[in-house]
Amino acid sequence: MVRTEIQIGILFSRTGPYGTIAHSQLNGAMLACSEINADPKGAVSLIPEIRDPGGRLENYASDVKSMLGKGIRHVCGCYTSSSRKEVIPLFEKHDALLWYPTHYEGFESATNVIYTGAAPNHHMSPLIDYLCGRFGQRAYCVGSNYIWGWESNRVMRDGLQRRGGTVLAERYMAVGDTDLDAIVDEILELRPDFVFNALIGVSSYTLFRTLRAACQARGIDQPREVPVASCNLSEPELEEIGADSADGQISSSVYFSSLQSSCNAAFVAAYHAAYPEGPRVSAEAEAAYIAIHLMALAIAEAGSDEADAVREAVAGRSFEAPQGCVTIDPLSFHASLTPRIAVSRKDFEFDILLDTGAPVEPDPYLVGSMTCAPRPARANVRIVK
Repeated sequence: MVRTEIQIGILFSRTGPYGTIAHSQLNGAMLACSEINADPKGAVSLIPEIRDPGGRLENYASDVKSMLGKGIRHVCGCYTSSSRKEVIPLFEKHDALLWYPTHYEGFESATNVIYTGAAPNHHMSPLIDYLCGRFGQRAYCVGSNYIWGWESNRVMRDGLQRRGGTVLAERYMAVGDTDLDAIVDEILELRPDFVFNALIGVSSYTLFRTLRAACQARGIDQPREVPVASCNLSEPELEEIGADSADGQISSSVYFSSLQSSCNAAFVAAYHAAYPEGPRVSAEAEAAYIAIHLMALAIAEAGSDEADAVREAVAGRSFEAPQGCVTIDPLSFHASLTPRIAVSRKDFEFDILLDTGAPVEPDPYLVGSMTCAPRPARANVRIVK
């Protein structure tokens, strides 16, 4: 069989304030490229061109312009929503596709983007239900000062208000800011039922360490009395936080490396063999892995890397991913994913608490319910532990 070589772009800030998680995304994407290129039955070989914007927003557009200018039509990349928003007009102008493998705040459906990360109904809605049912309805919200933090806190606030709850305070920090003493002091003064954390990168890691230390100094059991919940906390970030503060933190996601399945076991083993120095597997690494595999399948079916043909080929396509079956919705081009909620351990892994047990259709605009109660073709949440 004659294989067609397709040059693609890989765009992740493996350096900078959120470099740990973006580096895991890069690893997930490159693992998928290796598997695709090693498959003797494969119709395409992917030739990746890797760019590292270093977490600087102005670098994303220049890197994308350079890649698209070379004739690349498919780029897997971006972690922050700001970077995604920055480059979407370029993909529209050049008739190319961005494969976006990151959980995000929703309220977008761009013609030139394929979304393989979690939409807000996959992580926000289940988390709001869980927190209100388990801890209470008084929240302290803190986030990084950009789209992800703003919109995530807005969804949390709206969800709480629908349940009769309230947000005691809503604070924002610049991306990369680690001066969180005032935030922690306010949390301990207000004593919310839970803290909702929408910080990213080093800001988030510092919050966990600073809050745990302050609680210990006051004799407070932080995980039990001041629980922190996030929609963007994964295994490599637990390692960055450190064993003294990593345990007992709540995460709402669609993938955890502790999932028990043969497919996930093979994925984790292959990832660790390829990248023994890390960072660890993450939900974002899995989303990038999914994106590249779906990209290759769609290009092969289309018989071309032309954007419209590939977009048509990926619509409705399924892939057996480490998290379970993933399908691209032909209307929104977001993925159907399996929501889960977990709590972290000192060994930088997670114990899964809740699992829908099956994929849930994407609802990026939250036009359905703000709860995770099922609509047609949706799965019921089951308690795992």
